Amino acid sequence: MMSVEVAIKDGAKTTGEGPHWDDTTRSLLYVDIMDGGVVRWNSVTGQQEAKHFDEDVGFVVPCRKGGYIMGLGRKLAHMDWDSGKVTVLHEVAPKGSKNRFNDGKCDPRGRVWAGTMGRETEPANPEREMGELFSLGLDGQLVSHKDKIDISNGLAWAEDNRTMYYIDSLPRKVYGFDYDIDTGNISNQRTVVDFGEGTVDTLGFPDGMTIDTEGKLWVACYRVGKVVRFDPLSGKEMRTIEFPALRTTSCCFGGKNLDELYVTCGRTGASEEELEKYPLSGSVFKVTGLGVKGYPATIYEG
Repeated sequence: MMSVEVAIKDGAKTTGEGPHWDDTTRSLLYVDIMDGGVVRWNSVTGQQEAKHFDEDVGFVVPCRKGGYIMGLGRKLAHMDWDSGKVTVLHEVAPKGSKNRFNDGKCDPRGRVWAGTMGRETEPANPEREMGELFSLGLDGQLVSHKDKIDISNGLAWAEDNRTMYYIDSLPRKVYGFDYDIDTGNISNQRTVVDFGEGTVDTLGFPDGMTIDTEGKLWVACYRVGKVVRFDPLSGKEMRTIEFPALRTTSCCFGGKNLDELYVTCGRTGASEEELEKYPLSGSVFKVTGLGVKGYPATIYEG
């Protein structure tokens, strides 16, 4: 029997994003973007720790050699948790009035993939085509793969490592690319899920996503309080889960058996009326009883 519960009440003050399940400690990592927060929540003890920075934080992933890689404003940086020391690895060129890193994740080989977006005057309304998609190689080199992106978002890889899925939120599409796991190159971009005309009120904007072991995509639908499971081969909706918060941003599989779905959401941009109706906005939710599971999250191997 499926159930949706609150894992972390009021987990984000602004926009919660980028959930990453750390298998070794059974902890959930996520960011609170405009609050500059990186949060680590231990599911076993319930203990929650946070670090705060003076710029927006787009994503965070652990490193094999210790510490974390995060998107900090326009920078990719390494952060040591205990000391709080931040080492800037790369800073991307300014675009528009204030571009910044948004979602990021590691591919199966342990490279970091992360994209940027233009400054938002309000959620889901950035300066257009200011985003770019990058990868950080195991050699520490930063490579740009795609530009003219509106809001760089969800990433996932098929089990055979031959397809990478990627979301640009404003065209409201999930794209597929041919993926070369050895070189980290992408090619042959196509649309695998098109949210389509006239569905903004029902499907909102595709945001973060994850993939299950059956090869199906779970996409957080921003502004409609849903996570939808799609079949990337047919592009069809398979299942919808609704949440008591409209600004659902991303999801990942976690739990001891990787069969729980953790879902982040935001408060930023919500009216008083919306917050009154959805007081759990900004919380992190946990879905159990789905009958599917995910893969262990990969980490930066560089």
